[in-house]
Amino acid sequence: MLRRVHEEHLVGLLYGQRALCIGALAPLNYVGTSEHSYAKLTPFRRLVHTGKAFELIFFGSREQADRVLAYVNRLHEQVNGTLAEDAGPFPAGTPYSAFDPQLMLWTVAVMADSAQCFYELLVRELSPGERDGLWEDYLRFGELFGMPGERAPGSWEEFRAYYRDRLASDEMFLTDEARYVGHATAFEIPMPALQQPGKRVHDLLMLGSLPRRVRELYGLEYTRRQQLAFGAAVRAVRAARTLTPAPLARGWNTRSFDGVARTERWRIEHGKPTPQLRDDTAPAAGEPASPARQTV
Repeated sequence: MLRRVHEEHLVGLLYGQRALCIGALAPLNYVGTSEHSYAKLTPFRRLVHTGKAFELIFFGSREQADRVLAYVNRLHEQVNGTLAEDAGPFPAGTPYSAFDPQLMLWTVAVMADSAQCFYELLVRELSPGERDGLWEDYLRFGELFGMPGERAPGSWEEFRAYYRDRLASDEMFLTDEARYVGHATAFEIPMPALQQPGKRVHDLLMLGSLPRRVRELYGLEYTRRQQLAFGAAVRAVRAARTLTPAPLARGWNTRSFDGVARTERWRIEHGKPTPQLRDDTAPAAGEPASPARQTV
């Protein structure tokens, strides 16, 4: 089921951005990743690298998957530390580790939720049995990275209950950097020029797909006009997909991923990075404290 869902280009091209946007709401996950990242100023190259690595695990050979998993395991061994300052309900000094079962579960959860969201939004609704199958595959996926399966929800229904409770909890908090980068990841993807006309549709799909709680934490507007535009965009994309030959609608997304990475590199070389991150990623004097409050 995981392969069936992720081989849809519409899922593969969108779920990662949404997952990272929502995932940034967990301070221990976000800070742990950020503090040990070598690509803060090239966030989309990192997104592309992650997307391609996951597709090797989803669709590649056992040998390819094992190489990716070994590489990621070496990276995860370095991701441990403590918060340097308070982050919402988590005081300075709170420890984090890439191998913490609850942090791993949150990472898997936002991926599974985003994949299911876009598949059902843009392709078709999954049956209860298919949803259970998808979650079972995601549990297996998490276990490949070291997540203990017995510490995770055992069914799709249990997963949804966990996810709803977690999103509604006081543990959801955006640091200044997470607010900036999470918004940019979802709404400032550097698309090649040929794809720019579709950027507005992309942003509408991303905005409308986010849970209300997530939009509220980011300070995102979602007006009645935007809701109507979102509905129209969904119908148009679904209709277009039915007319698209299967070889073009499904499969690996390597070419599209590489296009994003090339566009990011070109913009950086020409002094137009997206997003315009500084080393501290905090807004400079005179800038809005939260770019997420701008209308999408």
